[in-house]
Amino acid sequence: MKTLTLLRHAKSGWDDPVARDFDRPLNAKGKRAAAMVGRHMRSLDLAFDHAIASPAVRVVETLAQIESGYGRTIAPAMDRRVYLASAVTLLDVVHGFPAKATRALLIGHNPGLEDLVLMLVADGADPLRDAVEDKYPTASIAELEFEGDWSDLAAGTARLTRFVRPRDLDPTLGPDAD
Repeated sequence: MKTLTLLRHAKSGWDDPVARDFDRPLNAKGKRAAAMVGRHMRSLDLAFDHAIASPAVRVVETLAQIESGYGRTIAPAMDRRVYLASAVTLLDVVHGFPAKATRALLIGHNPGLEDLVLMLVADGADPLRDAVEDKYPTASIAELEFEGDWSDLAAGTARLTRFVRPRDLDPTLGPDAD
């Protein structure tokens, strides 16, 4: 059994006058949400033996806040392919995970992460999948399980076992324009 945890970066600022999307930093709400999700990850005793992340500033800053709440260093490999990647590209990245890894973390962006969940988890009467399809908010985590090797992961072969949004942990982190 393999477990793939997907983490979307926390809420970033749009009013910062940076020149490139890649350089957008987190806003205050994003920092709070990421630290809260990190604490929740610690309470669940989540652990990872492999991690890959987009090198975008908002992902790096999300990771720092997650680690502050989580109480552990994650130290993912930064992979430029994850930046604004499609679900197909993200699946290619996952296919390259080391065979010995059993619990992996992928930190990136939407719509790729949401589309990846919807691709990997068969459509059906699943309230968690329905929640992802409705919206995969910033700083949310989705945990998927499947049998086989990373290279075997394909459409409809995973089961969504957890979907946690910041607003599930603190209503003040609820929806707005993210």
